[in-house]
Amino acid sequence: MKKAFFTIVMIAFAIGGWSQSILTEVFNLPDEKERLLGGDASMLPSYEQKGTVYRDAEGNTVDALDFMKANGWDCIRIRLFVNPHKAPGENKGEGVCQNLDYVKGLGKKVKAKGMKVMLDFHYSDTWADPGKQFIPSDWKDHSVEALCDSIYSHTASSLRAMKEAGAEPELIQVGNEITNGMLWPVGKINHTEKDNWDVLCRMIESGTKACREVCPKSRIIIHTEKAGRWEITKRFYEELRCHRNDYDIIGLSYYPMWHRNMGVLAATLDSLERDFPFKDVMIVETAAYYSHDNDRWSKPDTYSEFYPISVDGQTMFTKELVAELRRHKNVTGLFWWFPEENGSGQEVTKGWLNRGLFDNKTGRALPAFYEFSKWGKK
Repeated sequence: MKKAFFTIVMIAFAIGGWSQSILTEVFNLPDEKERLLGGDASMLPSYEQKGTVYRDAEGNTVDALDFMKANGWDCIRIRLFVNPHKAPGENKGEGVCQNLDYVKGLGKKVKAKGMKVMLDFHYSDTWADPGKQFIPSDWKDHSVEALCDSIYSHTASSLRAMKEAGAEPELIQVGNEITNGMLWPVGKINHTEKDNWDVLCRMIESGTKACREVCPKSRIIIHTEKAGRWEITKRFYEELRCHRNDYDIIGLSYYPMWHRNMGVLAATLDSLERDFPFKDVMIVETAAYYSHDNDRWSKPDTYSEFYPISVDGQTMFTKELVAELRRHKNVTGLFWWFPEENGSGQEVTKGWLNRGLFDNKTGRALPAFYEFSKWGKK
């Protein structure tokens, strides 16, 4: 595969068709692409500790990871915070608890099941997303240079610990939804300006350097969340290309309630294949509501523009998403966010999100679980 691409690219480069920076990307291609199916199940140990019971659609008790694997899931995404014990109490109630010991334990269990691990670095003590990228409290007075050093040392030491625990990740996210930068305000970017991209790209480079040194066989993901805004997505990854950042996979979040309709996603994926032909794409986060019961964030009709807030609505979304992604050869991974939510037992989070793949009232797998699992079937 690489030999064929090498011949084509060398010809194109010779006649000026592609830039040197694009040319170098071909050497990051794997010999054979694999298509991964999974979910960010970072809260699973917390549910299991509370004795939460998971069931299949018929009501039979199942082990959650075994059930996922039996239905074609082959990778579990796990988030890692810097010092989650320093997160605000409200965030802890939302599921911010994944320190290194927690993540090592879950990662080891996932690997023992014969599944892969995707490690998602939140370079923060709490949630890192497009609306907040708080500097960890232990790093708050750092200079740019010191922040880059902290990213490197935290990434490297965490990965070494994962390897020693038998939980080495096959995929690593350097940052979580970093569309607007990371470690604000130092690494914050503005997509209409030129300032601060150098700082952000230095931060990313610090993380990826640690990944290459400690886990050279792992693939690196850079994760953004503007799947519904092509101009922003394009600008972001063009800047990484211009700064020669080293990574393998473009990771996207796609939620229908925030990122527009499926056609917009399709156009973004087509554009990524055209403009970044040597980068695989993974949907590393997706989900849709099936209810707003016991939901302290949403009103009954919130987010119902494209799909009804119902079991059928969630199922419809999932079926259409899987069908659409199958059209795109550059998409090599699909991951549900918080599939393990299950409020049928003791309280684990303060309120429900109702975007998981198990019914919060019964613990049974929802129809969307089975539709989602079809992505992994050839």
